[in-house]
Amino acid sequence: MVAEKRSGSRTKEKPQLIADELRSAIISGELSEGESLGHEPELVERFGVSRPSLREALRILEAEGLITVVRGVHGGVVVREPDERMTARSAAIVLQARNVSLADVFEARSQLEPLAAKAIATSRRRKAMVTELRGLIDAQEACVDDPDSFGRANAEFHERLVALGGNQTLTIVAEMLNEIVARAVAAVSRSESPDQSLATRRRGIRSQRRLLELLEGGDGAAAEDFWRSHMAVVGRVMLGQDSSTVVDLLHHD
Repeated sequence: MVAEKRSGSRTKEKPQLIADELRSAIISGELSEGESLGHEPELVERFGVSRPSLREALRILEAEGLITVVRGVHGGVVVREPDERMTARSAAIVLQARNVSLADVFEARSQLEPLAAKAIATSRRRKAMVTELRGLIDAQEACVDDPDSFGRANAEFHERLVALGGNQTLTIVAEMLNEIVARAVAAVSRSESPDQSLATRRRGIRSQRRLLELLEGGDGAAAEDFWRSHMAVVGRVMLGQDSSTVVDLLHHD
C-alpha cells in the first residue's frame, strides 16, 4: 500500500507516489521493456488505492512514455523503457515555447561532435572505433540515393560518433538533438532538387571519411578542428539563413 510522504512542506498525493514508485523500478531496470504490470484491478489491490487514483498515476507514466495501457480483456499495463524520441519531442515543445531557432539547436550539436572526435582520436581503442564508424559510413553510401534511408543512416553515424566519445550525459543530449535536427534535415532534403540533394549527401560522406583518417592518425586537435569546420559548413548548407523556430520540427515525423 502506498503511504503518503512529505516533499518539503507539501504532502505528495497518492497518484504521484504510485507513479514515483513505478518510475523508479523502470529506470533502475527492476522492471524491463515489455514486462506486464498486470491489470487495473490487480494494481488497485496492490497499491491499496481507489481506481481514480491509480488511473491518474498511470496517466502520468503514460505521458512520460514509460508505460503503455492496453485496453480490453487481454490488455494490461506494459512497461516501456525511456525513449530519446519522447525526450526529443518534449524538448522541442520547450524550445518552441522559448522561440529558439533551429540554427541554435544545430549549433548545440555542433559543439558536441568535435569534442567527441578529439576523444576518439586520443583513445587507445580508436582503431576499433574507427572500424565501427567506417561501417556506418559504408551504410550511408549504400543508400545515398534514397534520402529517407540515408537520413536514418546518417543520424546513426552522428549518434555513435558522440557515444564513442565516452561521455554518457553528452550521448543522451546528442540523441535528443539528433532527433530534432534529423526531422529538419529531411524537410530540407525534400525541398532541394534531386541532383543538389544527392551532391550534398556525397560531400558529407567524403568529409566523414576524411575525419576517419584523422582519427586513425591519433591527431585529436586536427580531428576536432576539422569536424568543427565541417559542422559549420553543414549548418550553412542545411539551414541557410532560415530563422524558423523548433515548432516546425513537430510537423516532420
